[in-house]
Amino acid sequence: MDYTTLRDLAIIVITAKCLGIAARRIKLPQVVGEIVAGLLIGPSVLGLVTQSDFLTIMAEIGVILLMFSAGLQNKLSDLLRTGPKAFLIACAGVFVPLIVGAILFMAFYGVSPWGSEEFYKAVFIGVIMTATSVSITVETLREMGKLSGECGTCIMSAAIIDDVLGILVLTFVIGFRDPSVQPLQIILNTVLFFIFAVVVGILLYRIFRKIDQLYSHTQRIPILGLGLCLLMAYIAETYFGIADITGAFVAGVVLCNLPDSGYIEQKMDITSYMFFGPIFFASIGLKTVLSGITPQLICFTVCFIIVALLGKIIGCGLMAKLCGFSNRDSISIGVGMMARGEVALIVAQKGLSVELMNAELFTTVILLIIVSSIMTPILLKICFGDQKIHSLNH
Repeated sequence: MDYTTLRDLAIIVITAKCLGIAARRIKLPQVVGEIVAGLLIGPSVLGLVTQSDFLTIMAEIGVILLMFSAGLQNKLSDLLRTGPKAFLIACAGVFVPLIVGAILFMAFYGVSPWGSEEFYKAVFIGVIMTATSVSITVETLREMGKLSGECGTCIMSAAIIDDVLGILVLTFVIGFRDPSVQPLQIILNTVLFFIFAVVVGILLYRIFRKIDQLYSHTQRIPILGLGLCLLMAYIAETYFGIADITGAFVAGVVLCNLPDSGYIEQKMDITSYMFFGPIFFASIGLKTVLSGITPQLICFTVCFIIVALLGKIIGCGLMAKLCGFSNRDSISIGVGMMARGEVALIVAQKGLSVELMNAELFTTVILLIIVSSIMTPILLKICFGDQKIHSLNH
């Protein structure tokens, strides 16, 4: 075993905790401090910790647990009520950034004919903009006590749908460029997964409800719930090609109506808050390496970030307004959808592997993730006003 990993974990947890507390002292959500902590101790500033495969896996577990907790905190009836609105908002949140992202790339690097390599690169930039990081928004909404409200539920549902649609678009782009990839297969897999989730979810809910009646408020319930979370994340990613966070969220939704759902969430929150959560949020900063920057790339990066943020706010916000939300809630939904995180990284890494983008543009994506991850909690707090943030026993 490489014991430097223990040192890195200690640095991450302590630094993230300290800066998280500092962020809350100046009335900012703690996730802002945790992201800044990753940037500070990462290769771009102090160089105390470098990203490793182990830390990447730990961060992935962190976001899986966070999404499981998010599913637990919702009521199935609320999700079904906001489902149609969330779907329309997600569609707008994919369509608008996709179009404006492709136009932005062509404005900087030239208009290319349909079907050319440069055309696919332009579309791919738009695909990156479609991704939404629900985890950062979820943590912020949870701190403010807004996660279970109609607005928070709609944001979360739309973000989940948004990622599925974004992956569909990515598959289509790669499929048109590479005939070996079958775009229709991902559509079929998505449909099959949600059919699987409904059928198996009903069965599992009945089993868990029986167990909950026999062993109410015992630790075996959260342990079995954690096992279901990890299993659903594995099944979604391995057998259906759906993001693992979607499987984890579905597992939470399956258990959200149990009498002990709050008890399960409480136990999960301890694990996530103390260890896995800080690693995930700090890992965003750790991935940033500011090198190879040119004046053109700086200009493109600034425009890329602005367009990506406004694309979500305008697309999702306008659709939310059309769906009957108030002006304030519509803006809140648009802001809540503008954060980018793990899905944008997955899409960008896929683009690198198939040569649809280069390493310099990957840095641009990292900067978008950092800026949006910091701005989203701040703007959400402004949008929701001065409601008191719930304490998480800090």
